[in-house]
Amino acid sequence: MQPNHQNKTTFLGYLSTIGRVTGKTRTVKLRFVFLDGKFYASRRDSNANWLKNILRNPNVVIRVDDREISGYAQIVKDQELARKISELKYTDKNKKEEPRVVIEITPK
Repeated sequence: MQPNHQNKTTFLGYLSTIGRVTGKTRTVKLRFVFLDGKFYASRRDSNANWLKNILRNPNVVIRVDDREISGYAQIVKDQELARKISELKYTDKNKKEEPRVVIEITPK
């Protein structure tokens, strides 16, 4: 399920959510972490529209290269896992240690 062109743990891709107000598809470019068959995205706070959309409707699509992967998203409550995702995602020490809201996307 990992993106074909990547042997890395992190990659840039697109996340599509359903708008919580409009019901229309909304797409943003994000850096993802792929770990143990699941995808992860994160944010410093919960103010991002894509994150608010997930809280309303957890069905998402990840697009990388020519592949689309449907998934189910949820907030990571395990703080140890959230720290691990930040360590994999960022090279900057401050960003690695910054508390983040982490979303786990399980492919369908």
